[in-house]
Amino acid sequence: MAFGFVVEKFALFIKQIALLLGKSHSQILPGISPSLQGYSSMFGIFLVALGVLICLLAFVKYKSVEKQIEDDTYRPSMLLNVMLTLSVLLIGVFLVVYLSNSI
Repeated sequence: MAFGFVVEKFALFIKQIALLLGKSHSQILPGISPSLQGYSSMFGIFLVALGVLICLLAFVKYKSVEKQIEDDTYRPSMLLNVMLTLSVLLIGVFLVVYLSNSI
């Protein structure tokens, strides 16, 4: 969630600097096309939402494991670990593609 917040605020920062200097976004970030510049806000919001979802799933998993431990029926599950790993992997792939397009 924090990384998504930073990405979103950086996009807002670039917009504010552009307005302050009276320049367009492409003049502030000359190597990045205008269509790619808009994606940083959407990506930041997506990361925050993904962080909230993972936090909710972690809480549900915690309560489930807590109940299993109290009932002495604990069995480890890999579902949340796999989902978290896939999320980080997909974000990494997206960032590689996004950054390679901006070069």
